[in-house]
Amino acid sequence: MPQKVTYLQAIRDAFAEEMGRDDRVFMMGEDVGWNILGSSGGLLERFGAERVRNTPIAEAGFVGAAAGAAMTGMRPIVDMLIAPFMYCAMDQITSILAKSTYVYGGQATLPVTIRAAMLYANSNAAQHSDRPMATFMTIPGLKIVAPASPADVKGLLKTAIRDDDPVIVFDDCTLWTVAADIPDGDHLVPLGKAAVLREGSDVTIVAIAGSVVHALSAADQLATEGISAEVIDPRSLVPLDADAILSSVAKTGHVVLADPSHRTLSVASEIAAIISEEGFWGLQAPILRVTAPPTHIPFSPPLEDGMYPTSGRVIDAVHRVLA
Repeated sequence: MPQKVTYLQAIRDAFAEEMGRDDRVFMMGEDVGWNILGSSGGLLERFGAERVRNTPIAEAGFVGAAAGAAMTGMRPIVDMLIAPFMYCAMDQITSILAKSTYVYGGQATLPVTIRAAMLYANSNAAQHSDRPMATFMTIPGLKIVAPASPADVKGLLKTAIRDDDPVIVFDDCTLWTVAADIPDGDHLVPLGKAAVLREGSDVTIVAIAGSVVHALSAADQLATEGISAEVIDPRSLVPLDADAILSSVAKTGHVVLADPSHRTLSVASEIAAIISEEGFWGLQAPILRVTAPPTHIPFSPPLEDGMYPTSGRVIDAVHRVLA
């Protein structure tokens, strides 16, 4: 029978299952042995300090070490704690992880999984609240996923760990307590395959990461008004299932994009560009984006509140695009 687990527990389960399945899989990162954000509980006790390695606060150092380990046959998981910490390792991520397979003519593979938590919407201030999914989408050689359900975060993490290319898994802290059923057995979710979470005929809502919850809530409320909304979760950002999105747009003719990222050059911006280039003649109205504004995230809860997509903002955008 399927088991109901939280998003955060699903992350731990994915790590444990893959480390138990393959001795080459090991984890490293700041305080991973002490389960500081709840993603690695019990792993140190089960697998030992050789495979669950606490590191210094030296992101460039341990990402570089992971790259070297991957090129010599290991399959490292790098837990960055929170996504902005990746900035300290940008050269290792962009020049080594992303480029080495190309630079060495395919002689090297880099099966590195980076888990990056987007710790926003809870007063973590400007330094810790970034949602940099689109930043890393601009770098060829990286695969990017942003799961929005317990089943997807588990299935995509397990797929990422088995993949021979570097994969960044952005998990959204606003979803950590969401609980849902996960299929039994070796549950895998393929890269590059979107999920149509709700079918509809009037408007397509494409939602990213934590915005999926708000999009589904908006669709429920819109249904009471007689508006049929189709909700799509891309899940995988690179590779992106553009066909699923374009097929939906051709059916509905109206598009709203919900993305917790900053508006400028966001995931929503890239999807809007693809729709404009490849699905323009199916549109009956302009594409609307519901995003965070292009400003720094304040520490103050009243100031931060309302910066991100909500069901109300999505509903308002649907009303405008249908008008």
